[in-house]
Amino acid sequence: MSTILVTGGTGTLGAPVVARLRDADHEVRVLSRRSPEYPVDLMDGSGLDAATAGAEVIVHCASNTRGGGRNDEVATRHLIDAARRAGSVTNIVYISIVGVDVVPFGYYRTKLKVEQLLERSGLGVTILRTTQFHDLVAQVVDMAAKLPLVPVPVPGGVRVQPIAVGEVADRLAQLAVPTPAGRVTDMGGPEIRTLPELARTYLAATGRRRRVLPIPLAGKAYAAFRRGGNLAPSHAVGRGTFAQFAAAAGAAAGRD
Repeated sequence: MSTILVTGGTGTLGAPVVARLRDADHEVRVLSRRSPEYPVDLMDGSGLDAATAGAEVIVHCASNTRGGGRNDEVATRHLIDAARRAGSVTNIVYISIVGVDVVPFGYYRTKLKVEQLLERSGLGVTILRTTQFHDLVAQVVDMAAKLPLVPVPVPGGVRVQPIAVGEVADRLAQLAVPTPAGRVTDMGGPEIRTLPELARTYLAATGRRRRVLPIPLAGKAYAAFRRGGNLAPSHAVGRGTFAQFAAAAGAAAGRD
């Protein structure tokens, strides 16, 4: 079995990736500033040499949207430098987003820059782009629902193709092998729906009887989303639907 390092290993995606890798009997090192075993700060690189020593694979799930995206670039540069010094890392597996090369949205541009940093690093790299997670759509709706407005405002005309985070974790665990695969086939959710449709589904499932107001936005990024730059219709390999996710979220809320 391989020694695998996971950045962002306690997050929404990283935690299930860690669980799957450990179930497969890999030695997994979870990077965190608070970890008693591998205390690492990706922003200054401290602790990375000890964490990467002897590791064969790095699964890079960490993301920090603050700092205009520059934090992700800085963190990735430190990770690349540490992997080079370690000399044992043969594959860095990176999770990216469908449309980062066509949608001029700030976070997407950052993800593309990180892809390019990895591809130019001279190290073995595997890059997986997926559509938005169910959890992200829910987060957007939850934030909009907290606004003192009735009905709930969401961007109109935007279609999304949400995918279950567990399915993405399954795929990343499959890709976390010593042999790099380069840019692999994109991974999309099973259905394409408008954001207002998904908002209505989620609000109803979680017991909030609120109307939804589609609102137009301005800018090049919004136009690119409206054109479907964030979609992967030919790679709709996901199985879990957003309605199933919403129903489970509603059931969990009812138990709390």
